[in-house]
Amino acid sequence: MTWHKFLQPDLILAGSVLNLTPDIIQHHQLKGLVLDVDETLVPITVGSASPELREWVEQIRSVTALWLVSNNMSEARIGGIARSLNLPYYLGAAKPSRRKIRAALQEMNLPVEQVGMVGDRLFTDVLAGNRLGMFTILVEPIIHPDAALRSHPIRNFEVWFSEILGASINPEHTKSYKN
Repeated sequence: MTWHKFLQPDLILAGSVLNLTPDIIQHHQLKGLVLDVDETLVPITVGSASPELREWVEQIRSVTALWLVSNNMSEARIGGIARSLNLPYYLGAAKPSRRKIRAALQEMNLPVEQVGMVGDRLFTDVLAGNRLGMFTILVEPIIHPDAALRSHPIRNFEVWFSEILGASINPEHTKSYKN
C-alpha cells in the first residue's frame, strides 16, 4: 500500500465530530466507532465533556458501539472524560500503534471493516485506522475558544505533507476512497 493510501481518510467531515450523524454512520454501515479524545471530542485544555458532546454520544450510542482510544497518558483526564460519557477507554495508545485499537476492536467483537476510526490527526488516528483496514473519518479539531486564534502547526504540517504524498485532504471529498 502506498503512503497516500495510508494517510487518506475514507471520510472527511467539515466541522467537528458533532457533525457525524447517525445517518452518516448508517450510510457507511458502521456498527462501531473508535474515537480519539484530545481535540476530537474535547479541547486539549478542557478536562470534561461538554453538554453538546454528552448529547451527541447518547444519540450516536443508539446506532453504534463506542470506544475511546487516546494517546494521552493521564488516567485522571481521559478516565474522567470516559466515565462522564459512560464509555470504555484505553489511554497511552501510542497511535499509530495498533495494539490498543486492536484491543478495543476485540472488546467490541465486530469485524474491523464495520468499525470507524474517528480522529483529528492524519499521522496518528487515520494512519492507525487505515493500517488495520478500518473505515477512517477525519474531523476538524475541537479547539478551546481561548486558543482558537493560534495555528495548529502539527496538523497543518500533516495536511501539507500528506497532500504532497498524494492524499486528498479536503472536506469536499467525503466519499469512500477504499473501493
